[in-house]
Amino acid sequence: MLNTIVLVVSLILIGQAALSLYLSLYTWMTPARFRKTQAPATFEEPQLTFTALLPCRHEEKVIRQTIGKIAKVNYPSNKLEIIVVTAADDVDTIEQAYLGARDFPTHNIRIVTFTDGPINKPHGLNVALGQSSGQVVTIFDAEDDVHPDIFNVTNTVMLREKVRVVQCGVQLMNFQSHWYAIHNVLEYYFWFKSRLHFHSEVGMIPLGGNTVFMNRRLLNEIGGWDENCLTEDADIGIRLSARGEPIRVIYDPIHATREETPDTLGSFIKQRTRWHQGFIQVLRKGEWRQLPNRGQRILAFYTLVYPLVQGAFTMLWPFSLLLMVFSKLSVPVAMVSYGALYLMGFNLLFSLLALMEFCKSYKLKLPLRTYPVAALGFIPFQLVLGISALRAVWRVFLGQQNWEKTHHKGAHRAEVVEANDII
Repeated sequence: MLNTIVLVVSLILIGQAALSLYLSLYTWMTPARFRKTQAPATFEEPQLTFTALLPCRHEEKVIRQTIGKIAKVNYPSNKLEIIVVTAADDVDTIEQAYLGARDFPTHNIRIVTFTDGPINKPHGLNVALGQSSGQVVTIFDAEDDVHPDIFNVTNTVMLREKVRVVQCGVQLMNFQSHWYAIHNVLEYYFWFKSRLHFHSEVGMIPLGGNTVFMNRRLLNEIGGWDENCLTEDADIGIRLSARGEPIRVIYDPIHATREETPDTLGSFIKQRTRWHQGFIQVLRKGEWRQLPNRGQRILAFYTLVYPLVQGAFTMLWPFSLLLMVFSKLSVPVAMVSYGALYLMGFNLLFSLLALMEFCKSYKLKLPLRTYPVAALGFIPFQLVLGISALRAVWRVFLGQQNWEKTHHKGAHRAEVVEANDII
């Protein structure tokens, strides 16, 4: 009986590890896939009008600089409006936002506030959407560093390829800030560089939280964002996919929007808990069942149920250690049980290689000490993700759906400055 249980669990773990490796390396497998991730080499004349939404809450440390970075993009100011939206009681953020708007008096920059609830990102987005005028609506987080040509990229892709939704790359930058930051940065690198392209090809894509560009009429048709969902981005992506809406994904290091990792481990766990809990919410809503074909529905179910699976895997760790020490398994079963461990080793190896490519692409210094830190932190990072998943399940059980805020201080900006000094 024990041999059977261990064999089944081992095969599941092997399958999960192999699929994770495949998705992480998807775009590197063929030159055609890799080329498709890139932004266009030439741009069309600016035609589309854009509204950039900046939902924020207690972001007085970063919002003024972010407004400036968006206002300085290489796109006609008469075709771009910037809307900062926050709750009316967030006086410090509002003050800094007005200062940011005054820095660019010739630009269309507005600060929109609301007094009703819920006080969260999707509600702020819906409030701002109702006051937007651009043909295309995009979202940036309050700490985002956007590339000056990001609107030219999207304008060109939408005009040439006749698509109404474009997900551009987002990349965490400050990989040296904390031991967990290395793997958090690589998560984003693999997610936006590889995995989202797989989702796009299949036609089932949980969108990223920002630097996603959507036709405003399309947004109004689907009723905007779900204000009760903790992952409103993934939810709206699946709803768009269920309508058969093609979603174009672009990631190259030049044009990726730069962000920071959470500044403490506790903050990271809360952020990841919110994401896991949001995926469970979307799973329970069941709109993924409206996806046109079975393959899309299977991928959606696997993606959304993964927080539960990850939590279950985490609970298996103590039992696995006990089995390694005290159990006597048959030789074939024992050999199979090590398969998942070998695949985890391959995942770690490719993570280290990806870290080298990431630093080379972004012209960042990669100290030698980073390699042992990354290697030693690989399994603890998986455990932290599992703890976050368990915490999400517990919050669902208790009926807790409040928005746990992730604070920002602009650490990614400081790291870029340091890198430029080195170069």
